[in-house]
Amino acid sequence: MTVRELFIQATYLAASVLFILGLRSLTRPDRARRGMNQAALGMLLAIIGTLVNHEIVRYDWIIAGLVLGSVIGYPLGMYVPMTAMPQRIAISHMFGALAATLVGIAEYYTEMKHGTVAGPKMAALGFEVLFGALTVSGSFMAFGKLQEFITGRPVTYRAQNAMNIGLFVLIVLIFVFLIFRPEYPVLFYGMVLLSFAFGFLLVLPIGGADMPVVISLMNSYAGLASAATGFAIGNNVLIIAGALDGASGFILSIVMSRAMNRSFANILFGAFGTAGGTASTKTAAGLSVREISIEDAAIQLAYAQRVIVVPGYGMAVAQAQHQVRELADLVEKNGGEVKYAIHPVAGRMPGHMNVLLAEANIPYDKLKEMEEVNGEFAQTDVALVIGANDVVNPAARTDPSSPIFGMPILNVDHARHIIVLKRSMNTGFAGIENELFYDSKTSMLFGDAKSSLTKLVAEVKNV
Repeated sequence: MTVRELFIQATYLAASVLFILGLRSLTRPDRARRGMNQAALGMLLAIIGTLVNHEIVRYDWIIAGLVLGSVIGYPLGMYVPMTAMPQRIAISHMFGALAATLVGIAEYYTEMKHGTVAGPKMAALGFEVLFGALTVSGSFMAFGKLQEFITGRPVTYRAQNAMNIGLFVLIVLIFVFLIFRPEYPVLFYGMVLLSFAFGFLLVLPIGGADMPVVISLMNSYAGLASAATGFAIGNNVLIIAGALDGASGFILSIVMSRAMNRSFANILFGAFGTAGGTASTKTAAGLSVREISIEDAAIQLAYAQRVIVVPGYGMAVAQAQHQVRELADLVEKNGGEVKYAIHPVAGRMPGHMNVLLAEANIPYDKLKEMEEVNGEFAQTDVALVIGANDVVNPAARTDPSSPIFGMPILNVDHARHIIVLKRSMNTGFAGIENELFYDSKTSMLFGDAKSSLTKLVAEVKNV
């Protein structure tokens, strides 16, 4: 083995170790930043190792790609607001899967120019372009639904599931045939096109509430495509990184499904998760809410000994996390205790609330997961709900006809007093009325969360 080959394998090994350490660090909020830095360093080493590979004979396209990628990637990382981060992640998955798909197509074309493709390599290439292509179109659909230039409602039609399953079976049959008879380019490129179509059709019937699960699932598919790319071109670091990405994305999808008390089959084929407007099993007819003034809310919070803040997507939209921290600091200055209850699927992506609150320098040890904090609501003086909806809806426990029945929720209704900050009485992603808002212990503070919290901070200071 030459010095160059030793250097390449050493950098690949170091990169793989850093990827694993990065994932391990991401399991704890207080080590998450370090985990991201470890993973970024690992990727840098992987790029360096690849650039010195003797198989690279031209660097002009690589340099052009590096420049173009930096021009696109830097603004996406630095200037995209947290409210749009799920869309950005979906687009990132799309680009990664597109790269894997194009590599697979190029490798097939090159191999066929020199004769044929061996069975094992054809299996890797077919797997790569199949999952890569469906991830490209599926991620684009997820992006469109989150960005709302594609309807967030499930789009369904007669025999949809049967047609989708039939299309996937056809793709798999072509894939298997090509492993034994790869000399049919028409079938190969046809499989790629059908896989693109399948990705669109797969996400089309899935509603907005399920997009976080779809994004993590697409992350898993992109990882599988990358691992297959590694097998096809003999790149060890791609195999390891792709396997880690695929496995972690799949596990995350399972965790999120369980948090919603949903199965994969129900998410992919159940057409649940409308973006605000399906018929509810219960209506607000005959019910009324109790509004509260800024002054009265400030008095409750100023004298509260135990406060639990429940953040939701409304807080992200308003970018109100810094005002939340200011208010919590005042409560604690008055002798109270403040904790933050985080539902696994609050917001539009995994960890959405954790990232926002960490951005406001809220201590990690105050961020409590649902299982950890649910037992504390009964001893809580004030539960402050900021833009959360479905994840605090008692209908998940009390209404068997509700589409969210059985979903684990935060036990906000057990608190002694509840203050809900919300723009209006519009329903959440599930499209149903929230029983919590009509609870006798609940007071509604309508308006923009950031503006309301700013006023609350000023009033608490005066109490």
